[in-house]
Amino acid sequence: MYNLESEFLLDPNLHFLNYGSFGACPKDVFEVYQNFQRELEYQPVAFITTKLSGYLKHSRDVLANYCGALPQELVYVVNPSYAVNLFAKSIDLKVGDEVLTTNLEYGACEKTWDFYAEKKGFTLVKANIQLPILNKEQVVNDFFKGFTKNTKAIFISQITSTTALILPIKEICQKAKSLGLITIVDGAHVPGHIELNLSALDVDFYTGACHKWLLTPKGSSFLYAKKDKQSLLEPLVVSWGYNADLPSDSLFLDHNEMQGTRDVAAFLCIEAALNFRTKHQWQTVSETCRAWVQEFAPDFCKLLNTSALCTISDEFLGQMFSIPIKTTQPLLLKKTLLEDYKIEIPVMVHKTGTYLRYSLNGFNTRNNLVHLYDSLHNILHKATLLEI
Repeated sequence: MYNLESEFLLDPNLHFLNYGSFGACPKDVFEVYQNFQRELEYQPVAFITTKLSGYLKHSRDVLANYCGALPQELVYVVNPSYAVNLFAKSIDLKVGDEVLTTNLEYGACEKTWDFYAEKKGFTLVKANIQLPILNKEQVVNDFFKGFTKNTKAIFISQITSTTALILPIKEICQKAKSLGLITIVDGAHVPGHIELNLSALDVDFYTGACHKWLLTPKGSSFLYAKKDKQSLLEPLVVSWGYNADLPSDSLFLDHNEMQGTRDVAAFLCIEAALNFRTKHQWQTVSETCRAWVQEFAPDFCKLLNTSALCTISDEFLGQMFSIPIKTTQPLLLKKTLLEDYKIEIPVMVHKTGTYLRYSLNGFNTRNNLVHLYDSLHNILHKATLLEI
């Protein structure tokens, strides 16, 4: 794999090991993004009232083909948090009902479900997924220990954020379907990271970010709703698409796409991002990054006297790895790594654990991980920010 650092807008002085948080957009794709913005500003009325619906349809068609869905089952949203809010607000849940989730979910999504649980009176049950993960069966069994006769829906990440684990979503959704449950999946880290086929996954509701691993500009994500489940959703923002004067053949799209004036240029960059990936042989890029992730994982765990959160394999790891660490000053550690060692990397507290998560993509080299290892080794010898 050749280094693609020059293809991105990232600060070349940084060892950027935090692709998982917000992604990074290549220069070529960003130029397409700005061209759409310029077109909007050049003739805003024509762009919004005449051209936009066609642009969005084409972009949806491209995205649907990429992720194994029907175009009428997808709508663009600014981020997965928006989609999760729509799911939690819309699904008919009452006092006594339960939504089964895990203890590994992304904080913003967990807060959303907590908010609506308090508002509606249902209970959010957080199944304890035991770590380390040794096999898929363990995860499925741990998850469904939280199932009761009151469970109405499940909400689970396909790739967890803080712990960077790929969970067996297909197996979990299959079992949930057999129990008559609504299935809702947070796939924020999935598009462009691991294979995604929504039809094969057979999930009711799904959200994914395109502005992470798929390389589009920020503010580009999607909400998927299986066609026979779309009537369960209400628009989070009521606007011109509700009781539209000229309705389309999809109320789902009308309700969730026509939301007044906003900058949708990021939604229109899917094709450019996929073309960039094809041009630069992104399957090879991903495989190389994943190999580096796995190669260094045991060394980091040994250095920091800790244990991996899963079996080191493609089954549970993509292009990210979270190292459990011991520190009483996570924010200061992150600041030190950035300011003293020029490493952009998250140090995250989740429940009772603290994790240092490195994530790699096409602009990274193996040397970035060598520099991280040497930096952590140096910090350990100072004995102030890290413990072993």
